[in-house]
Amino acid sequence: MSYSKSKALFEQACKHLVGGVNSPVRAFKSVGGTPLFIKKGEGAYITDVDDNKYIDYVSSYGPLVLGHNDSDVVEATIKALENGTTFGASTENEIVLAELVKEAFPGIDKVRFVNSGTEAVMSAVRLARAFTKKNKIIKFAGCYHGHSDFLLTQAGSGLLTLSLPGSAGVPENVVADTIIAPYNDMEAVAQAIQKHKNEIAAVLIEPVPGNMGLVLPENDFLQKLRELTSSENILLICDEVMSGFRQSFGGAQHYYKINPDITCLGKIIGGGMPVGAYGARAEIMDMVAPLGPVYQAGTLSGNPIAMAAGIATLKKLKGARIYKHINNLTGQLAEGMRRIANEHHIKIQVAVFGSMITPFFNEHRVTDYTTALKSDTEKFAKFFWTMVHNGIYPPPSQFETWFVSAKHSEKDIDFTLDAFRKAIQ
Repeated sequence: MSYSKSKALFEQACKHLVGGVNSPVRAFKSVGGTPLFIKKGEGAYITDVDDNKYIDYVSSYGPLVLGHNDSDVVEATIKALENGTTFGASTENEIVLAELVKEAFPGIDKVRFVNSGTEAVMSAVRLARAFTKKNKIIKFAGCYHGHSDFLLTQAGSGLLTLSLPGSAGVPENVVADTIIAPYNDMEAVAQAIQKHKNEIAAVLIEPVPGNMGLVLPENDFLQKLRELTSSENILLICDEVMSGFRQSFGGAQHYYKINPDITCLGKIIGGGMPVGAYGARAEIMDMVAPLGPVYQAGTLSGNPIAMAAGIATLKKLKGARIYKHINNLTGQLAEGMRRIANEHHIKIQVAVFGSMITPFFNEHRVTDYTTALKSDTEKFAKFFWTMVHNGIYPPPSQFETWFVSAKHSEKDIDFTLDAFRKAIQ
């Protein structure tokens, strides 16, 4: 494959964009080499500017569960676009999409649409603090909730650590009320709650984390977390920006049978258009302006283009047919990866949740941020480029989740496993 046009564009981009990109992972820092510039997506495939074609497992980092350029989503988007791009006023489709979201998540009485997952989580935490009249929150190491200042924290060693800023420009006092606990560690959560008795407004969690690679809850962790937070009058916020609609229509909370107080959703409910949402029971949501004192606004919130694409997407996701297809394919991919790696005596751990999957180059079972960091990133970088050279486009980081779409086929999985075998060899 030739990447000459991508290389030329990246050189040009570096003169005008910070690092040549508009989101850090696109810079390929963790795998080396020149980032690919994509010009087209169709079904399960993307094509770069050098006309190299790949089976895509990035899916715009999750939202394209129906694949690229789905005909129903495109038709709905064009139809909405013909009426205008934005009005700064209400439209009927906001109601329609809200009803679909509520159908998927029965614990939600009311929804507020925003423009990103970051906005959704930031607003949900503000709402939880206002509702409980408490300030502290617990989040989990390795769980990513967007780039709000108070959520850009990192954990050190031990069960509980002092929260330290995870980005330059974030003052220590901004994260002072953010407590870090290890994912899958119920004892650490209980200790934090006892240490800060009656001070914690909410526990914020990705029920199935996807930004340290895919990590699954173990030993009824989510159910026990729900029981503990309920008993301590602490709100549970489920960030399903990534996991929502990826395993089933009701997301991870439906699969694991938990009922959070607040749910956050992201771009998948906009068919890939910029959108986010948070929702809860009416008692909580009625705290939000214009009904209550919690201010949150957005000129483009409920944008008609995103609403139309989202309605088309969620309508197609209702029912089990699509999920049976994509979940089966993901299972086949995982089984094949494990088999091939074992044949060549390469240690990997493959995590699967619905249509989400991560192969970790790791001798240890990955259960949290600490064990995820034991993965061999140099080995992954070699693996990544071999996959790319053989027509597969995985995320350019060991710590990102792969996504299978409704447009992938068994033939695509077989082709991917052939490339995987070459990469492992």
